[in-house]
Amino acid sequence: MGKKVISTKNAPAAIGPYAQGIDGGGTVYVSGQLPADPETGELAGEDIASQTEQSLKNVQAVLGEAGLTLGHVVKASVFLKDMGDFAGMNEVYARYFTEHCPARSAVQVAALPKDALVEIEVIAVR
Repeated sequence: MGKKVISTKNAPAAIGPYAQGIDGGGTVYVSGQLPADPETGELAGEDIASQTEQSLKNVQAVLGEAGLTLGHVVKASVFLKDMGDFAGMNEVYARYFTEHCPARSAVQVAALPKDALVEIEVIAVR
């Protein structure tokens, strides 16, 4: 079984030597999505709520290109610049994952690209 690169203009372009996503057949891996607007490349707002919203929209766009939805996600990893933003991130996250929530980890990191407050990556299955 081969792998297929997933690429969409509806999510920010990769800012390094990686793909927005990889379709491995039964499993789709979505690279960490920053809260950047795909049209402008600028971060979506300065607060955790607007940035989480944009990161999840970007995740949805990559999944959509593979013919999947958030309902196919089995694992999400959330990277936060400040764990103090956990509640704000979680409030937005809960609006996107309402039933059969995926397994998840959320960790604080020293820094994120573009000085973002959040980055979200997911693994989905067909």
